[in-house]
Amino acid sequence: MRSIVIWAVLLGLGFIAFSSACSYNNRFVDMEENVSNAWSKVQSAYQRRADLIPNLVNTVKGAADFEKETLEAVVNARSRATGINIDPSNVTPEQLQKFQEAQSGISQSLGRLLLISENYPELKANANFRDLQVQLEGTENRIKVERDRFNDSVTAYNKSVRKFPGSFFASVFGFDKKAQFEAEAGSEQAPEVSF
Repeated sequence: MRSIVIWAVLLGLGFIAFSSACSYNNRFVDMEENVSNAWSKVQSAYQRRADLIPNLVNTVKGAADFEKETLEAVVNARSRATGINIDPSNVTPEQLQKFQEAQSGISQSLGRLLLISENYPELKANANFRDLQVQLEGTENRIKVERDRFNDSVTAYNKSVRKFPGSFFASVFGFDKKAQFEAEAGSEQAPEVSF
């Protein structure tokens, strides 16, 4: 009789451990999929910007005898940025930094393009150019929102895989901490504006 009770207790404990393991594994899978989904939205926002750039460049080319070097810088930056693909299930801080550097190249070249466009009154008056500027501004806002949402998903996931007892099950099932978007080096300093 006593051995039956011991076996029943052991089976009960085994069932509880198995149920807990399944529950944690399923939670980690759900959260990892949320991270992947959030990353897809980040990429979608960046793709929208990349899709707008050819329209902007063609509008500028058609409206003015514009600086060829500036247009080439925008096109080249877009090409570099769209060539970087990251697998969200294995994202590392180094991969994110490389991705951010490429995207920063687009931002800088677009900023220069828009700044130089101030010298071309006929371009500034072009409705297509103004519309594209508004769309790019909206896209930059979308990118920021989606990066924040990605970081929120990664934070929730990282908390889950680092807290006990989740950390134990995460290590058993191979779920590791994920990287987040971080500010670029030097961004904590306000830019100098001079006229």
